[in-house]
Amino acid sequence: MLKLSIMPSAIVLGFIVILIIPNAAHAGYASIVVDADTEKVLRSRNADTRNYPASLVKIMTLYMTFEALESGLFDMNTRLKVSKRAAGQPPSILGLKRGQSITVREAIMALVTKSANDVATVLAEALGGTEWKFAQLMTRKAKKLGMKRTLFMNASGLPNSKQLSTARDMAILALSLMRNFPEHYHFFSLQSFNYKGRKYKNHNNLLGVYRGVDGVKTGYTRSSGFNLVASAERGGRRVIAVVFGGKTSKRRDRHMAGLLDIGFSRLAPIKRSKNRYQFSSIPNPSPSRPNKNYLPLPNDPRTKVKSKAINQAKTSDNWAIQVGAYSRLHSASITIQRANSIAKKFLKSSFAEVSSTKTKTGNTLYRARFLGLDLSLARKACVALKESGIPCIVFNPKDL
Repeated sequence: MLKLSIMPSAIVLGFIVILIIPNAAHAGYASIVVDADTEKVLRSRNADTRNYPASLVKIMTLYMTFEALESGLFDMNTRLKVSKRAAGQPPSILGLKRGQSITVREAIMALVTKSANDVATVLAEALGGTEWKFAQLMTRKAKKLGMKRTLFMNASGLPNSKQLSTARDMAILALSLMRNFPEHYHFFSLQSFNYKGRKYKNHNNLLGVYRGVDGVKTGYTRSSGFNLVASAERGGRRVIAVVFGGKTSKRRDRHMAGLLDIGFSRLAPIKRSKNRYQFSSIPNPSPSRPNKNYLPLPNDPRTKVKSKAINQAKTSDNWAIQVGAYSRLHSASITIQRANSIAKKFLKSSFAEVSSTKTKTGNTLYRARFLGLDLSLARKACVALKESGIPCIVFNPKDL
């Protein structure tokens, strides 16, 4: 469970708000900025005030979809039927018709870019039987993740007076999404989606505009204002920011850029653990139904063999790449598999490694890396990986 740390004064203020308005205080504005590595809150305003999330709800719908993919309930090519209820959802929609079908992959891309309400209902009915039952599953998952002040009533974010969340809870969800499903996070960096001859542009206008932004999701209703959860990575460090209640989309985007700037300016150095998990080989199970038993444990004999080989490696190959930091060892290793498959010709002289580090809140992060590269190969590998939606930064281990 993720817990975002807050200063004592903020805790006192949070209790004051809860005592005065115990149920549904709808902030005209709320925001939070979080260091994704340490989970430290770098800035917050009304972060625990409940508000209408609008289409930010779809982040949880996608989280549940990724969970179903990992469990093997269906795969990316599974076709999902469109019900009468799904086809009747109000805009924003893809325009699906009753009896039609759509693949899981298409559904994911439609939610990320078009924020299609009809598609959200299709996924909800496929996963929960009915959208109401799916909303109950969403709320249950939210509580498990540590989203203490969130209640879901549908899969799309369409107006419902009981459907509420907070900036802090949405930051927790974004962190959970990236750490638990790194193999699917690349979808959020899609700038457009083509479906049946039409091109749908991603509503997240910061993609390709603000350096390092690779997600996550916008939301808007008249009651909520203009909402946005954004994530950006620079120099191997990631910042998550959430805004509720923007007056216009342009003002929200400008404000979000400013919040991300503040976040990066306030990042503190991370003390890295020496505890490392190294792989002597990189297997390739199917991403949709991964083999959870292949990972070498810290005391695995293969680790010792590989460590000896590392000590004999050429010292001239000083460069490395990092392809993300995750809350699960399994997620980090899955990313290493995918990265190795995509950029194998550049990585064949390297060795894969996952190093662990503790955040200030006591959680463990696993950093997925390839070491022992020369600078040219490291740069070429990152170009190839970024084109495939995998985050990648080049660094020199001596600088850590």
